Amino acid sequence: MTLFEIAALYIALNLILTPILMYRVGQVRLGKKIDLGDGGDALMFSRIRAHGNFIENAPLALIGLIGLAMLSAPALAIHVFGAVFFIGRILHAMGMAGSFGKGRLIGTVLTLLTHFGQAGFILFLIFTG
Repeated sequence: MTLFEIAALYIALNLILTPILMYRVGQVRLGKKIDLGDGGDALMFSRIRAHGNFIENAPLALIGLIGLAMLSAPALAIHVFGAVFFIGRILHAMGMAGSFGKGRLIGTVLTLLTHFGQAGFILFLIFTG
């Protein structure tokens, strides 16, 4: 697998996660007949925020994978950052849904570690390469 194929693998996994999170919002929206916003419903709010938080964080993490591939980072590093981010986003969504108690916290921490780790490693590669 080339470095760009590895990055593309994690991009594809996150592309699959996006409509799953959208579907979960739609389920509640249809079931509770909420046309716009959260309708003051706690479950609707948590589903919207799980999706929104993913959309807020995914672009930069996935761009980071491409940046690492462009800088010829070790394949293992791209796998680690891609997997940690993806697992973190799943745990975060599960935590927001109430199906995994500490999932939100663990997912948030894994996302932050991904962002800081990628930034640091990209800077390291730029200034030492």
